[in-house]
Amino acid sequence: MTRNLPAAPQPAAFPGARDAAGTAAGRRLVVVGSGIAGLYAALLAADAGAEAVLVSKGGLEESNTWYAQGGISAVLPAPAPGDTVAAHIADTLRAGAGHCNSAAVTLMCAEARQDIAGLRRFGVVFDAGHDGGPALGLEAAHSAPRILHAGGDATGARVAEALIRSVLAAQAEGKLTVLTNSHATALVRERGRVTGVEYLRGGRAERIGGDAVLLATGGAGQLFAQTTNPAVATADGLALAVRAGAAVADLEFFQFHPTCFVDTAAGSRAALSGPLLISEAVRGEGAILVDAGGRRFMRAYHPDAELAPRDVVSRSIALHLAKLGDPNGHVYLDARPIGEARGAGFLERRFPTLTRKTRDAGIDWTREPVPVAPAAHYWMGGITTDLSARTTVPGLYAAGEVACTGVQGANRLASNSLLEGLVFGRRAVEDFLSGSSALWSLGWVAPDSAPPHASSAAGGLPLTHASGAPSVAERGSALGAAMGNQTAAGVDSFHGSPQASFGGGEYVEPFSRDALRRLMTSHAGVLRSGELLAEAAETLNRWAAVVLPDNSVPLERDPSVHEDRNLLLAAQLLVSAALRRRDPLGAHYRADEPAKTSATIPLRPKASILHD
Repeated sequence: MTRNLPAAPQPAAFPGARDAAGTAAGRRLVVVGSGIAGLYAALLAADAGAEAVLVSKGGLEESNTWYAQGGISAVLPAPAPGDTVAAHIADTLRAGAGHCNSAAVTLMCAEARQDIAGLRRFGVVFDAGHDGGPALGLEAAHSAPRILHAGGDATGARVAEALIRSVLAAQAEGKLTVLTNSHATALVRERGRVTGVEYLRGGRAERIGGDAVLLATGGAGQLFAQTTNPAVATADGLALAVRAGAAVADLEFFQFHPTCFVDTAAGSRAALSGPLLISEAVRGEGAILVDAGGRRFMRAYHPDAELAPRDVVSRSIALHLAKLGDPNGHVYLDARPIGEARGAGFLERRFPTLTRKTRDAGIDWTREPVPVAPAAHYWMGGITTDLSARTTVPGLYAAGEVACTGVQGANRLASNSLLEGLVFGRRAVEDFLSGSSALWSLGWVAPDSAPPHASSAAGGLPLTHASGAPSVAERGSALGAAMGNQTAAGVDSFHGSPQASFGGGEYVEPFSRDALRRLMTSHAGVLRSGELLAEAAETLNRWAAVVLPDNSVPLERDPSVHEDRNLLLAAQLLVSAALRRRDPLGAHYRADEPAKTSATIPLRPKASILHD
């Protein structure tokens, strides 16, 4: 159920909307997902005169965007002293460990200011600095302050609130249709083109047609036992696209946030309303990581200690826990040094949301450390798209975390996630309004504007375009080939022995979502090896033979069953991709292969850090 929100301001039309209005009339864009990419795209399409339909799995506020504590990176028309678009591009490429699409990075960074202005038109108010201009935060791996935030550490919620207000206002005016609690289950295709969406609503199967569909369904944090993502992040959009024949890429690159709250009180504390990520901003202000013995350990793993890139910090925590003989345990984030240095009350003023939420969890972080562990946070890979957010399937767009534009590379630069959703959500709408996707499907568009080729870096899982999904036999042979002859050097020193219940022997634990999450955490999480990945692939393949249906199976009316199938397919794709990439790179760490290049990013002194 959507929260009660005040009326929205009336936005001005976005650039090009008036020119496109004549051709947009009567054309319908179906947007699936209510994070920043979906909300913004639906508003832009409606503003331009198109018939926009927004389909949300739950309430409009149920998205990763709502939980984003940090901000949005952008070089504004009046940037911080010394900052440039070129610097933002360079920082993003460096963080991506040499694996970014430079054209996509250049486009995103150059057009960022346009979409910050777009957010303001839809009522988003960013925090102001002492001079009355926007307050720009500085983050690890950014070379200058360029992070806009709203409500301090509640940027995602503030941005989502403003966009939801505008969406509800547009709905009230008849400019936009909103379908909440509607779980998309399949893409409708006619003559090779996506023409609509099938969905479940109130236990009933329904269908809506459109001239194109934009998937903006977010990520898949629910693949892992510990995640910063809400419960809706179950790889739905990725699975829809794969079953429709779309190419995917870079699925081995899953970013783990190093400090997610771990409830160690076995339910005795007050329940939280969602995952509790402890922002990097806390470490930026002086918090340190200690183990159960109170020992600070990060200096032994990286010269920048707690301010190292998040993949380094996550890996260091996992390595330290393994050395202590507790690979599934947790460490502690000690924020008391901040109060000692900045005075009583500073933590509550600087981090009001985190202060409230830690208290809700039964912890006073001014007096005691907070138990934390690495948690699945952001998937760099996804549905392959071009610079106009087009997938390899005509009529299908993707934007936000579900897409792989190449912007994030092997390791996302913080606060580029919300920006990517904005820029490519808008570009999808612009392409839809121009009609070029329809022209491409008829062969009338020049080759340089065609959607990306259908090449997959997702581990070679074959796609049967006629049926829209790989068969059980095809999945088995592909995963078997992808496993190859892997070595297991160093496995025990990092993970401990693999869990017997997931072994390749006669007994395999029956499929359940909990079993899947434990398997992915222990075998394909922060630390990986060929042996563990191969074992995971074998278990996933056995589960898939039972859980994933052929097309002849009648439609299941239980949304959770669809989620389970989507997660299982996504897990197969991720593990297959991780097996194929033997060399460690960015967020993909293979303990059994030496790193050929270092992805360590030199950090600069900073006065304040704000991370998402």
